[in-house]
Amino acid sequence: MKSARFTHAMTSSTTTPETTQVRGACPHDCPDTCSLVTTVDNGVAVRVNGNPAHRHTDGALCTKVSRYAERSYHPERLLTPLKRSGPKGSGRFEPVGWDEALDDIAQRLKTIAARDPQAILPYSYAGTMGLVQGEAMAGRFFHRLGASLLDRTICASAGGEALVQTLGGKVGMKVEHFARAKLILIWGSNSIGSNLHFWRLAQQAKRDGARLVCIDPRRTETADKCHEHIALRPGTDAALALALMHQLIAHDWLDHDYIEKHTLGWEGLRERALQWPPERAAEVCGVPVQQIVDLARDYGTTKPAAIRLNYGMQRVRGGGNAVRAIACLPALVGAWRDPAGGVLLSASGHFPVNRAALQRPDLLAGRAPRTLNMSTVGDDLLRDASPTFGPRVEAVIVYNSNPVAVAPESGKVVQGFEREDLFTVVLEHFRTDTADVADYILPATTQLEHWDIHSSYGHTDVLLNRPAIAPVGQARTNTDIFRALAARMGFDDPCFADDDLTLCRTAFGDQVDFQRLLDVGFATLPLPDAPFAHGNFPTASGRCEFFSERLAARGQDGLPDHLPNFESIGSSSQFPLAMISPPARNFLNSSFVNVTSLRDIEGEPLLEIHADDAASRGIASGQMVRVFNLRGEYRCKANVSKRARPGVVNGLGIWWRKLGPSGTNVNEVTSQRLTDMGGGPVFYDCLVEVAPLHEDA
Repeated sequence: MKSARFTHAMTSSTTTPETTQVRGACPHDCPDTCSLVTTVDNGVAVRVNGNPAHRHTDGALCTKVSRYAERSYHPERLLTPLKRSGPKGSGRFEPVGWDEALDDIAQRLKTIAARDPQAILPYSYAGTMGLVQGEAMAGRFFHRLGASLLDRTICASAGGEALVQTLGGKVGMKVEHFARAKLILIWGSNSIGSNLHFWRLAQQAKRDGARLVCIDPRRTETADKCHEHIALRPGTDAALALALMHQLIAHDWLDHDYIEKHTLGWEGLRERALQWPPERAAEVCGVPVQQIVDLARDYGTTKPAAIRLNYGMQRVRGGGNAVRAIACLPALVGAWRDPAGGVLLSASGHFPVNRAALQRPDLLAGRAPRTLNMSTVGDDLLRDASPTFGPRVEAVIVYNSNPVAVAPESGKVVQGFEREDLFTVVLEHFRTDTADVADYILPATTQLEHWDIHSSYGHTDVLLNRPAIAPVGQARTNTDIFRALAARMGFDDPCFADDDLTLCRTAFGDQVDFQRLLDVGFATLPLPDAPFAHGNFPTASGRCEFFSERLAARGQDGLPDHLPNFESIGSSSQFPLAMISPPARNFLNSSFVNVTSLRDIEGEPLLEIHADDAASRGIASGQMVRVFNLRGEYRCKANVSKRARPGVVNGLGIWWRKLGPSGTNVNEVTSQRLTDMGGGPVFYDCLVEVAPLHEDA
């Protein structure tokens, strides 16, 4: 792991050349938020393990993060700031000193801000889930500047908004109690690949007699291990949930006492659900009627019953409505009464994060900049100034994200970022697709090299991350970069002097025992085991709101309903196949794609296609194909597989574009349309055609 390219300093806690262990936290976008133990030998991180003292991690890590040291010491790691020396997108850069880079960036931003600071756009997401290296000092900088605000929608906004409108927040059952459930519906989640520690709990429940049902268009690795797989069509989850309600009503598998005391809008929901007999839902979902009938019986008569949702199923036009419908189910049967009953999509709303103290929106000082949706960045970078849009985007500062690879309709995203008049700065570890079109690339630290503090959306522990090693090369923390830019911009507000440990303390204030975080690395929130056994939902009414007054006030349907996809199966003869693009098992969005050992496992970009669909197109397994629609095309290798259901292809992602066979990836064909609520992207609401790629092409 050692290399002559790196100068390694000892960790602050190491005073002699010996092996030490440093506690930290996984920074990646996963519900598990694992506690890490990094073994450091003479200042070099030699191994990253799961912390056995943390009950949710229990000493185990996924394949990806177990390679974290390999990622930190990757031979292609950015070591110095780089300045573009050729045309946009040429990949030609030259090393530059930090002072020169920061001075020039600040001067460019000052010039733009003098015309209109809203012409400057921050672009970030979950490259780190840390509250400090994410939006703490960055938020302060952009608020003080008065830059455009970013609506960070690209992963979870539809489902998150749905939970807020139904349960009152991103809240749910405690994950550890799934181990005692007798029925677990794993809905829209490949838990083996994306929620490993939940899967261990589900396996424990299974050994104790629980029935596991996987609901997913794709026959995932998780589906293989469940008792039953319901392979519904993409975007039909709400129809299935409403049909389950129909059966619960028809057979009186209801907890009338819970409904009366702890829900709002029951009569309206009852009327809506009775419009969805199993036969209607079976036709919409493309599954047998008996599967729906049997699932409803199991859910209505098995106690305790638990639902583990994940975010894949909300990436369609009606994604918010689908999550709302599913989130209503536990209240109908009184599942919330038992700690091992209920639903969990996200636990992040349980955490008392003081975001205002971290990000300081008061620095806007009364200004109200426009908000741009990160999922429409392709269109927004190509827009001219107008009274409705505001100024043309003149500068983008990208950190913790790789929009050229991950944003939808990437042909337009590339076109926007390749504008010669767009000033782009990228804080990164590697030369990603987005870094390739930057004017400046600034080397950022990895999780092993900085302080941070983490909440979770899969459990209810706060985790502290200590730096295990000194920054590699000339890498600097996100916070340090934004502090330095603030100083050069003349921002002398005292908050820009806060160091990272101060920011860690600020995140939760006195709501969490910070000394415990320093001592053991994690602290558990004091929450009841069954938080909604007696109602007390964090809604305005204190009830589970089947009917949302807030949605109705916006002119939307206050009750959940099934909304067909924008691009539904059967609606286009030109593009007859629905495509979903779940993550490849060994990648996490676009992270880890360049880790050689993981890419070797993954092989190459693949499209899973059912044998019937492959045969009718003359496609054989292992053959190169083109996947296309009116938005664009990408090329990959076909895998004729039982993992794909008829009429649906699975484009496994997200590969860096430059590592794809034609310099594109799956997002070449996805659209910039948005979900019914939350303004989220509709990655899985996408029709395509697939054709063999002839050798002369």
